[in-house]
Amino acid sequence: MTSPLATPAPVTRADHVTQVIPLTAPDGAPLSLVHVTTAGIRRHPPRGPVMLVHGAGVRSELFRPPLKRTLVDALLDQGWDVWMFNWRASIDFDPLPWTLDDAAVYDYPTAVAHILRATGADTLKAVVHCQGSTSFTMAAVAGLLPQVDTVITNSVSLHPVVPALSRFKITRLAPIVNHFSPYLNTAWGYKSNGYFSRVVRGLVRASHPECDNTVCRMVSFTYGSGHPALWAHRNLDQATHDWITGEFAESPMTFFAQMKKCLDAGHLVHSGVHNELPVDLTAAAPQTDARFVFLTGADNRCFLPESQRRSYEFFNRHRPGKDTFHLIPRYGHLDVFFGVNAWRDTYPIIERELAL
Repeated sequence: MTSPLATPAPVTRADHVTQVIPLTAPDGAPLSLVHVTTAGIRRHPPRGPVMLVHGAGVRSELFRPPLKRTLVDALLDQGWDVWMFNWRASIDFDPLPWTLDDAAVYDYPTAVAHILRATGADTLKAVVHCQGSTSFTMAAVAGLLPQVDTVITNSVSLHPVVPALSRFKITRLAPIVNHFSPYLNTAWGYKSNGYFSRVVRGLVRASHPECDNTVCRMVSFTYGSGHPALWAHRNLDQATHDWITGEFAESPMTFFAQMKKCLDAGHLVHSGVHNELPVDLTAAAPQTDARFVFLTGADNRCFLPESQRRSYEFFNRHRPGKDTFHLIPRYGHLDVFFGVNAWRDTYPIIERELAL
């Protein structure tokens, strides 16, 4: 792809001070928090802690793409204490099978407790994306995160709604993949793991001719419907389009199996293993006092904008006027965070909502 937005390759600010803190979930799964501050900043920034949560098959560095100004930069400038969370879906860890329930019950309570202990704060705020959003919302509506007072959720939360082609892939193709591999790996775009990975890569190259980045094409095949599916090429500069090659990897078939059940039900469905979660997550009012902000791009082809609209309407029925919904024109799924003009178009929305 030759981007019309290409500029000299920008990088995120060099004055970031990054501390990686390993954690372990109660069931033994590896986790980590990435605490980002600015050189010379006071120990506890004035606005308190914000936790950033990535989606499936990526990692917390999702929020620090090679842009001149990232969301992390914007939050640091606003005086927030930034904590990026690698939950069990992070590609920084060896892959393991997981469900949304596992993250809801184990991962987020562990991370929230650590941040509050480390900062001395009573509450924190969260910006959560995709399957980080679904699992985090699951935990919040079940009453497992009472110390979280604001949740900004991107793309999908309680009500996943996908394009018809995505539904076909999840319901028909995913079970076939499961016979050959316990994971679907978008990194197969540049490395092979047996004949099946080469077959998938060949299929993706044939069906997604939109650019020369095979990982970009693999991501579209795996997670949505579109060319590409998770962003618009017009919103990515060349450096970011190149960077994504190393930022996507495995997602377990256990996740796709659970998402199929959720799509069939029209809302999130848990696996039935964890008694901490209600049988029906939408049968009663959310068991959280946190204010929810529902974001999505108007051109989202991973989860249709109807996903967030339905969740907003569900919350609004139970507590009118407390929560908000933002539909962002000309953006899709992930370019909300790493679009070349996200600093101008989407970060201000997040900044305003966090400050309320």
